Amino acid sequence: QVQLVESGGGLVQAGGSLRLSCAASGRTFGIYAVGWFRQAPGKEREFVAAISRNGYNAGYVDSVKGRFSISRDNAKNTVYLQMNSLKPEDTAVYSCAATTAGLTGTYYSDDARYDNWGQGTQVTVSS
Repeated sequence: QVQLVESGGGLVQAGGSLRLSCAASGRTFGIYAVGWFRQAPGKEREFVAAISRNGYNAGYVDSVKGRFSISRDNAKNTVYLQMNSLKPEDTAVYSCAATTAGLTGTYYSDDARYDNWGQGTQVTVSS
């Protein structure tokens, strides 16, 4: 098991930026593929971005492509989500998740693939 803690959320105006961090403890983070998900009030949890164990491969939901960027620093046991050009519709609780499933270059957009979850951090974008 690995413990995940998100940070970096907050209140920002539309067009602004935030960088979320997902810090891991308990096991070597490099064996985990990591995903970011978000859930807005009254809506289902939605995939945002994911990155493979080695950091070479990443994927995004269409609505954030070109605005968000996921990266990782395995030496620091941390995955980042850089969010630029934020929109009010990006408002949600953002959670990171980790899994040891799959090959080194694999990442997943399906939340059922992940078995380790953080508590989440609130992101609010005002118009």
